[in-house]
Amino acid sequence: ADMFANEEGGPEPDWVLTEREQFSDFRDLNKDGKMDKDEIQHWILPQDYDHALAEARHLVYESDVDKDQKLTKEEVLDNWNMFVGSQATNYGEDLTRNHDEL
Repeated sequence: ADMFANEEGGPEPDWVLTEREQFSDFRDLNKDGKMDKDEIQHWILPQDYDHALAEARHLVYESDVDKDQKLTKEEVLDNWNMFVGSQATNYGEDLTRNHDEL
């Protein structure tokens, strides 16, 4: 109710529908309508999720303007704030080192 109070007869926002689908498809693994300790642990610390790979894919997706799956120096510089705020670059610290690929 803090995020969305459903008024009688009013439509639900799209994000509520998306969250309901996420819950039923991915969170409530035993389909009992609630999350138990194991389901919460799987949600918070999934065993099959590579955080570094996901962050790298996110950075490329958001910064690769021409969608060639390669980042140019200009694309990185144009999106510097994305990289400086990223855990993948150690919050920008790795960008201060000399890199041949840049």
